[in-house]
Amino acid sequence: MTDNTKMLQTIINGQSSMKSELLGEIHKLDKKVDDGFKKVDERFDKLDKRIDKLGLQIANLEEDAPTVEEFDALEKKVVKIQKKLALS
Repeated sequence: MTDNTKMLQTIINGQSSMKSELLGEIHKLDKKVDDGFKKVDERFDKLDKRIDKLGLQIANLEEDAPTVEEFDALEKKVVKIQKKLALS
């Protein structure tokens, strides 16, 4: 081999080596990003479950709460009972 051929071969080998190192680093970075997205997805899943539980609890509380009409009727009943007790 001539000196020019050896020099050219050295340059090509160096570029190939740099390319493989770069691809390795890109692969590592890609894996880190994927792992980060997986963790974020897991956290969102946990939050979604918690929000669903809270929503169900709120819905149950709303069902148990008296309406305005029921509350007003209770007030009238209490007033009647107080009057009866006061007369006794």
